[in-house]
Amino acid sequence: MTTPQQALVRSAARNNAEWCAVMCRAHEVDSAFGKEAWAAARRTPPYYPDAVTLEPRADAEALVARIDTASPGASVKDSFADLDLTGAGFRVLFEAEWMHRAAGVSVPPPDLAWDVVRDPDALREWALAWNDGGGNADLFRPGLLDDPETFVLAGRSADGRVSVGAVAGRSSDVVGVSNVFGPPHVAWPLVLHAVGRLFPALPVVGYEQGDGLTAALRHGFEAVGPLRVWVHERAA
Repeated sequence: MTTPQQALVRSAARNNAEWCAVMCRAHEVDSAFGKEAWAAARRTPPYYPDAVTLEPRADAEALVARIDTASPGASVKDSFADLDLTGAGFRVLFEAEWMHRAAGVSVPPPDLAWDVVRDPDALREWALAWNDGGGNADLFRPGLLDDPETFVLAGRSADGRVSVGAVAGRSSDVVGVSNVFGPPHVAWPLVLHAVGRLFPALPVVGYEQGDGLTAALRHGFEAVGPLRVWVHERAA
C-alpha cells in the first residue's frame, strides 16, 4: 500500500466508523473513538462491527479489551488487514477492498427519479426494499434521520416504488457510500449522480468484495487497500 493509498484508507476507515457510530446511536448503543480505533463496549446491531481500526498496527490486545467478547458474534473491522486476532479467539469472516472515486467526476442523470429519505414512513419503505424479504428491515431506525451527516438515498421507479438505494455518510474530507442495493447497472449510476449533486467537492469511498467490487470498479472506483473482518468464536 502506497502512502497516498494509506491516507485514503485512513479517511475511508474513519468515515465507516462514523457511520457505525450513527447506527449504534440509533440502537441506543454507546461507542467511543480512540486514537487507534472506534469501539462499542456492548454488542452492536446486526452486520455492524464492535470495533473499527483507524490506524495501521493497532494494539490488538487493547482493542479486544474494549469490546464484549462474552456475547456471541463480536467482530472487528481490521481496516489495514494487518492484525492477527487468532490468539484472542477470532477467525477471519471475510476480506474486502477499500475503494475510492475522485471528486468532480460527472455522471449522467439516471433514468430513475431519486430523493433523500426524510421521514420514518419513507425510511421504512426504503428499508423494506433494501431488505427484500430478509427479515432485517428494522435495522434502520428513525433515529438515523436525526443525524445531519447521514443521507439515505432512494431511487424510485415510474410507479414511485423504491427500487435502488444506498446510504451516504459525509465526513470532513470524504463521503462514504454503503448499503447499495438494486441492480448494479442501475444502482451505481443513480447513487453516484446523487452523491455528486449533494457533495460535489468530496471524493467517494466505501468497501466491497466479489461481484460488488467488480461492479464498483466498473463505475469508476479504484481499489486502494485490503481490509478484514474478524469474528469471535470462543471466550478469550
